[in-house]
Amino acid sequence: MEFLLSRYRNLTVLLAVLLAQLLLLAYQVKSSADVPLIRVWAVAAVTPPARIIEGLRSGTVGFARDYIFLRDLREENQHLKQERDQLKLQKQFLESQLQTADRTRALVEFRSRTPSKTIGASVIMTGTGADSKVVFVDRGSASGIQRGMAVITADGIVGKVVNSYPMASQVLLATDPTFAASVVSQKNHVHGTLKGGIGRDTCIIDHIQNEDKVEVGEWFYTSGDDRVFPKGLPVGQVHSVHDGRILKDIVLSPTALESGLESVLIVLDGAHQAIPDPATPPATETYVMPAPPAENKPAPVTAPVDPTVGGAPQKPPTVSKANTEADRMMERYQKIGEAQNHVYGGVGSRVPDFNVATKPKPPAGSSAPAATTQPPAAAKPVPAPKSVEPPSQPVVPVPKQQ
Repeated sequence: MEFLLSRYRNLTVLLAVLLAQLLLLAYQVKSSADVPLIRVWAVAAVTPPARIIEGLRSGTVGFARDYIFLRDLREENQHLKQERDQLKLQKQFLESQLQTADRTRALVEFRSRTPSKTIGASVIMTGTGADSKVVFVDRGSASGIQRGMAVITADGIVGKVVNSYPMASQVLLATDPTFAASVVSQKNHVHGTLKGGIGRDTCIIDHIQNEDKVEVGEWFYTSGDDRVFPKGLPVGQVHSVHDGRILKDIVLSPTALESGLESVLIVLDGAHQAIPDPATPPATETYVMPAPPAENKPAPVTAPVDPTVGGAPQKPPTVSKANTEADRMMERYQKIGEAQNHVYGGVGSRVPDFNVATKPKPPAGSSAPAATTQPPAAAKPVPAPKSVEPPSQPVVPVPKQQ
């Protein structure tokens, strides 16, 4: 460095002088915006590095902030997923409890209505076989359960007890191939035998001839002929009916096994019931309000008629129907007035004779004279009613003397 300065001393001094002169000129000269030129150069020289440095800083800080924020979101998302899973499990548990409560309530109501003596039991486990059609319930011989007793629900028959242990019992379901029960159709009263299907959750009805009439959708009930199930318990609806070589092929699904088993009833002492008639509609009670009380409407009040208004005197209204003694008397007086051509309330008319017994006038053109019969001497005069007063004679005013 010293060698260069000593060798190019003059050139170095010249460059330094020129640089100083340029700086002084830049300080003195101003741009069109009245800004010193040296400041413009300084800002132009510093702006690119400052922009690069700020970009690096903001990117680093933003990346760190986003990373921390996303990390918090990830943790919150995991927490929300755990809460969602817990709510799903709780919802399923509550739905299961609600269904169990509904079934238990239905069993209690059915037990109160059925005439058979039953005892409630819960399913505790099922058979271990792949095609096992047996279940175990928590009632055994200690509760009075014996082999061959019927197991039912409110929806229909379930099966029968095949083994009774002290604290549990083994129940053979109706879908087992070895199961059998006597049934009868609801509509046509066709008797048959209910048997379990092979490898499926449906049953078949055997021993029904092709000539017998069985319809799809028809209900089958227990007939009581097998001495296991009481008569009148529902079994299920027919899914399909086909004619075979001799016997019909009928497939039926037991309604008690369609929604799973949790609680059942074991029949201790069965009682037969009547099979419901499909044509009889269910009895429904309808509330009917009592009839409204009769209204005693008052008779219309007619305004009194002034005979002096409108020229000729007007006749009083005719009574259409005599309901009381006063009405009948008024009707009689009106007939007397009509017979004597008397107008009640007329000016200058004479008083009618109320002691005359009136008869209906003969028709026009009749030759028979109008007979007017006098009342017997012993007959007492009928007093005039208070409501009708005969008009008095007109009073002629007398002029005063002067």
